[in-house]
Amino acid sequence: MISAASRPYIDASVPVLREHGVAITTTFYRNMFAEHPELTNLFNMGNQANGAQQQSLASAVFAYAANIGDPGALAPVIERIVHKHVSVGIREEHYPIVGRHLLGAIASTLGEAATAPLLAAWDEAYRSLATLFIEAERAMYAGAGIAPGQRRALRVTELTQESAEVVSIRLAPEDGAPLAQGKAGQYLSVQVDLADGRRQIRQYSLSDTSTPGSVRISVKREPAGATTPAGEVSNWIHDNVRVGSVLQVSPPFGDFAPDTESYQPLVLLSAGIGITPMIAALKRIAQVHPQRRVIFAHAARNAQHHAHQRDVLAARAIMPHLQVFTFYEEVSAHDSGVLPGWMELARLPAWPRTETKVYLCGPLPFMQAQWLALVGAGVPVTRLHREVFGPDMLDHLL
Repeated sequence: MISAASRPYIDASVPVLREHGVAITTTFYRNMFAEHPELTNLFNMGNQANGAQQQSLASAVFAYAANIGDPGALAPVIERIVHKHVSVGIREEHYPIVGRHLLGAIASTLGEAATAPLLAAWDEAYRSLATLFIEAERAMYAGAGIAPGQRRALRVTELTQESAEVVSIRLAPEDGAPLAQGKAGQYLSVQVDLADGRRQIRQYSLSDTSTPGSVRISVKREPAGATTPAGEVSNWIHDNVRVGSVLQVSPPFGDFAPDTESYQPLVLLSAGIGITPMIAALKRIAQVHPQRRVIFAHAARNAQHHAHQRDVLAARAIMPHLQVFTFYEEVSAHDSGVLPGWMELARLPAWPRTETKVYLCGPLPFMQAQWLALVGAGVPVTRLHREVFGPDMLDHLL
């Protein structure tokens, strides 16, 4: 990806980036937004506020440096980012802006250690990576038949309260023209204009792709936490969207692709709002291969916070080989067939570890714990697939 002359400088940067990565990315975002405030419309400013985006970018830069000689390791990460970039409308002209501010942040953070040869090597590395992104994004825009940032007006036709915090929203085209249904595991980017004039975009997984002419997403209301701000867009949707509302929405994108079309056994593991893409997968499987063997395990705080229970019951009614396991942290006397506590691999039925695909979605600690348990139980990493809501986990590259 880069010249032999530049490679030693990138390799030498690895320990430096591990130590100073967050300082570099914090400076990068601060300076870029100060000069180009319009770019805040393309970034999740909630993740900026809680520091998640700075940490994620620092991990990405470090992972790029540490794996620059192994394009195969970087390819899946690049693909995931390309999907995200196209869904929000990243343009080719954004890349020089990002490159200039990233190199400036490296220079100002490292001071005298940022020598001219080091900066030249990173300039070459960034240009090489940017070219990969630009070419892949150009092809994806063409494949979707859209220009960067182009959205479509979809009207809300149905709202369903799925749990105490989750509402599902069915959307159909405002103009009546054919709709790209998307695949289970993919997401839509929804653009909203907030009361203070800011525009923000968020991604919401499809929770139903099986109904022709419409799609469904599920949105969790996100209250403020001890160290995290309230979810601006999710809360705006809960407070403002009604049947008949019109939302500006991207086509479906995303590289998370549960195997819904084969007859092979499948394991779907989720927690919290991570149930959303798993429900889309389950509904599709029930539609095309109801005889398929599927283990569907979900963890929730309690019954009130367990979304899409009706969809699971509907699938169970027509899928004789579907095994459902539910874990609640808080179990009441009214809960039937529920396992108390956290999801544990030992409490699930055995399956052929080396032959069965396993899909994960949920909070990062949940996925990290399940991933380690599954690998420890002999599941090859090639059989494990995970969807991340928010900044990506790159722990497999670090």
